[in-house]
Amino acid sequence: MLARDFGLTGTQREFRAMAARFVDAEIVPHARAWDRAERVDPGIVHALGSLGFLGLTLPEEHGGVDADMLSYTLVTEELGRGDSAVRGIVSVSLGLVAKTVAAHGSAAQRAEWLPRLAAGETLGCFALTEPGTGSDAASLTTRATRVGSDWVLDGTKTFITNGSVAGVALTFARTSDRGLTAFLVPTDRPGFTAREIHGKLGLRGQATAELAYEGVRVPDSARLGPVDKGLGIALGALSRGRISVAAGAVGVAQAALDAAVGYATERTQFGRSIASFQLVQELLADSAVDVQASRLLTHHVARMADAGLGPREYGTDASTAKYHAAETAVRVSNNCLQVFGGYGYIDEYPVGKYLRDARVLTLYEGTSQVQKLLIGRALTGVDAMT
Repeated sequence: MLARDFGLTGTQREFRAMAARFVDAEIVPHARAWDRAERVDPGIVHALGSLGFLGLTLPEEHGGVDADMLSYTLVTEELGRGDSAVRGIVSVSLGLVAKTVAAHGSAAQRAEWLPRLAAGETLGCFALTEPGTGSDAASLTTRATRVGSDWVLDGTKTFITNGSVAGVALTFARTSDRGLTAFLVPTDRPGFTAREIHGKLGLRGQATAELAYEGVRVPDSARLGPVDKGLGIALGALSRGRISVAAGAVGVAQAALDAAVGYATERTQFGRSIASFQLVQELLADSAVDVQASRLLTHHVARMADAGLGPREYGTDASTAKYHAAETAVRVSNNCLQVFGGYGYIDEYPVGKYLRDARVLTLYEGTSQVQKLLIGRALTGVDAMT
């Protein structure tokens, strides 16, 4: 624990301790049931809002909580340790939506949405991904057409976290051949529908949806930022979001490691604890090193943000942390399942869920392959995708 505390302020330790207590009392005991039911208890959103976890780093005048990025990262790691599905609710509603409204919204937009998002009275979803575009955000086809003083949106989004439970969808649509524009779309608008996606490998408790926009009309006051400048807004949000995904991945890996260490010290084979077997210790040691390396990379980029650097300056470091932590979560949870043997393959034990939840971390907010392309481009100055 001392290594995990190194360099943290008292306030940062307090945020992490509060999150750990909440996770152990309110999330861990229910994670398996939520996974089986493919639905977290909706009351968890109110609890997250009451503790201030949905308002971390947002302006206090809009109901936010004075916190730095590292404190937010520490809380996110603990939520990931408890249930990655709950962590995803916070990462999207706060990390992708509310923080983007705070950074780019008008005074009226901030006053309208931030207090509700921070309190957990409503959730936000980040409507970027489309069925045919995936990681190619610049090629999306959802269109927003200017009609008088309004905009009319038509298109489809998919794999949208919080999509079926959100009150506002931060939606990116094409407004010209050369640009995308961001809109804050209330989900009760006529023509907006959400269909929940079931049967996911992991993150089963998290609401994931396909969104349809059929002539959804919003006023120009719903536009977030300038016309045709939405791609930059989206990419900046994703750079920030990759920090929280990395932190959540560290949490998943730490949970798997904790479970495996506990099991190894209790399980006996051949007349002794399996923790005494060298190859079991090798699995645990490799996992511990990977977790700590990912944690340090994630804390490093969070500190870059706290130092005042923007997404353009820390974007490559965010990609590095996200890539390493996501791959670590898969590798560590897989190694830890091996420690459990056959018992790891049934959901009476948590490590199988950790592996299933970890796998998607290498896919969303930019696949591991996309992160490597971004890192490679930063190193060489050459865009390998062209």
